[in-house]
Amino acid sequence: MMKNYLLKQLRFVRENTINCVLEMDDEVSLFIPEGFNNNIKWNLGDIYVVQEKFAFYFIKEKMIEPNNFTELFTTGTKHIIWRDQALPTISELNQLLENQIDRIEQTLEFRLKEVIETPFTTSTGLTLSTVEELLSFSLYHEGMHFATINSFKRIIQMKERIRSISSNNY
Repeated sequence: MMKNYLLKQLRFVRENTINCVLEMDDEVSLFIPEGFNNNIKWNLGDIYVVQEKFAFYFIKEKMIEPNNFTELFTTGTKHIIWRDQALPTISELNQLLENQIDRIEQTLEFRLKEVIETPFTTSTGLTLSTVEELLSFSLYHEGMHFATINSFKRIIQMKERIRSISSNNY
C-alpha cells in the first residue's frame, strides 16, 4: 500500500529540519541574533512540542514530553528561563524529532480522517477539526521554524566569516 501523501510530506519536512542542524554544535545553537527572542535550539524544541500536541494530544494518545519540554519550548516561552535547566543537546533533539515522525506514521496512518472531540482554533484563527487538518497545519508551523533556523544559520556563518577575516588582517 502506498503511504499517504501527508505522511510523506511530514517526513520530508522533518528530514530537512534535522539535516539543517545535523552538524551544528550546542553552543552555536544557543546564539540569539539581535532583535530576536530565541535561538535555534528553542525553535527545534517548539517544533517538537507543537507537533506532539497536534499529533497526539487532541486524540488522547500518549504524548512523549521529556522532562520540562513544555516549560522550555512552548509558544511564548523564552530562553531566559533556561538558566538552571538541563537542556537537551542538538543530537537529543534530532533523535526526538526523528522518532516523533515514526510514531506519527505508526499511530495515525489510518486515523487521518478522524474528527477530534473539540475543534482547535490556531492563534491565526484557523479552526482544525480532524487529525489530517492538524498534521497539515503542523507543516506550516514547522516550515516557519525551518525558515527561522536557516536564517539564524546564515547570520552565524556571516559572523564567523567576518571574525575570520578580521583575525587574518591582524
